[in-house]
Parts: sequence; C-alpha cells; structure tokens
Amino acid sequence: SRTRITKFTMPAVLIVCTSAHELQGHPTGLWLEECAAPYYLFQGAGYSVTLASPKGGPVPIDAASLAGDFLTEAAKKFLLDPAAMGALSHTARLSDVDMTPLDAIFFCGGHGTCAAGDFVDHPSVKAAVEGMHSSGRIVAAVCHGPNCLPQCVKPDGKTPLVQGLKVAGFSDSEEQAVALAGKVPFLLEAKLKELGALYEKAEDWNPKVVVDGKLVTGQNPQSSETCANAVIGLLSGA
Repeated sequence: SRTRITKFTMPAVLIVCTSAHELQGHPTGLWLEECAAPYYLFQGAGYSVTLASPKGGPVPIDAASLAGDFLTEAAKKFLLDPAAMGALSHTARLSDVDMTPLDAIFFCGGHGTCAAGDFVDHPSVKAAVEGMHSSGRIVAAVCHGPNCLPQCVKPDGKTPLVQGLKVAGFSDSEEQAVALAGKVPFLLEAKLKELGALYEKAEDWNPKVVVDGKLVTGQNPQSSETCANAVIGLLSGA
C-alpha cells in the first residue's frame, strides 16, 4: 500500500535515511545529527515531516554519531523523543511514498548510504531525486546524503543530473580522515567532479552548504542545520 502524506496548507518534507547497518563489514548506519537537526527545524517551521528509507522499517544509527560532541543537542532530544524514535523505527519504504504532495526531499548521511543497494544505487532513490528535481521541487542532501546524486540524470535520460550544478558533499580529505576511503564505492567529491558538478568545499569539519536552484547540498555533519535552514529559506521564498 502507498504511504500517503497528509498535506493541508503547510509544506510537506520527506526525510530519507539509510537502511544499511554495515559497509563492507564496518558497522555503520545513519549519522543521527543529520536527521535530528533537520527534523526539528522542519517541525519548528510548521512543516509536515515524514521519515522514509530505501527498505522501510527501522533505521540503524551509527554508534559513532552518539559519542562525545557528535551527540548534539538535537540528537539528544531525538533519542528521548518517543514520536521521533517511533518514526525512525517505522520509516516508510521509499518506493511506497506518494511523492505528489511533497515540496522537498532531504537525504541524510552516514556511511550506510555508501552500502550496495542503499543511496548509491537504488532505483527508488534515483526515481525520487529525478522526479522531484525535474518537477522543480527541492532536493536536499547533506554529508554522505549526496551519494543519492551520481546515479541520477537530467530529463534527457543521459546527462548526469549534477553536471554544471554547484554542489557540496563529504570531501575526499574528510573521507581519508575517518579512514573509510577503502570501504566506500567511490570518493564522493571525486565522483561529483567526474560527473561535471561544480564541487565546492570548506576546510574539513567546517559548515558548507551550496544552493543551486532547487538543489541544496551540505558537506558534513556540521552543515546539517545550515542545509535544513536553506530548504526553509527556499520554501518561504526568502
């Protein structure tokens, strides 16, 4: 059955999280901050917020995102929020979501997105991104969330969607710093550049968000709030 998103007058946003709990034997999942911060910012703006994932059901959380300073105030709030954790434990299967009422889709990061069959090469992810972007609606992604983009093409069916567009995403130096460059299917910065994107970045672990039309991308976990606020800015016409 299709997952129908209730829409009255408020904007409707779909937050998409990884379904993968490991990457080539490395335990991983969702980087919680990258879901929690947008979730509360969108709710605070009065939006209808729905959580989805490629497979549907429970989303694994990367334990590293719960440690030390990585466990932000938004992430702490999320963990103690029954409604939020309930939504994360019962995400809609992306292929079951009716995209018609959506104003924006937001792809969270975490190395789970790099796993085979997740963001990097999933037909429902590809269809969602291409459908939203070609219809002039907002596509946003932060950190490893832009792994959803390389497989996507423009309406001509062959030109890479990111070709000629300004984008951000987890940098190659950041990937080297977390020592997972040998596990990921491709280095995101290099792949985006290879596809003709105009890649921009800040120094490692500093916020960087790029807006090009209705495409909004952020570099790292530090960019999640700015990325969500950029979506809010577009939806409010600011």
